[in-house]
Amino acid sequence: MTPTEREAFKQIIEKQIESLGNEIEEIRSAIYPNRGEGTSDKVAHISFKQEQSIHFQRYEEATKRLNRLKHAYLKVDTPEYGICKECEEEIPLERLKLVPESIYCVACMNELGL
Repeated sequence: MTPTEREAFKQIIEKQIESLGNEIEEIRSAIYPNRGEGTSDKVAHISFKQEQSIHFQRYEEATKRLNRLKHAYLKVDTPEYGICKECEEEIPLERLKLVPESIYCVACMNELGL
């Protein structure tokens, strides 16, 4: 991977970190509404609790991905970035553009059942 490509990946990762950070804040505000914005009847409360459960799952997944992106950002300037952890071959650049935190190539992911 060339230095120019590495710099491009840093920018991609930075944008995704920022976007995901904003999404996490939106999810957090949906999970914990401001005082006075809660529901007043039982049916609405049950619906709110169901939605809150979904928001918790989204929050957990988004937080995990944010951590993976931050880790990838720290690794992008190292020789390990873009190398499959399993087969030690280069991960295709197109895959890294879509999922810059990838640590496995598609073939190894399938083989490992991930």
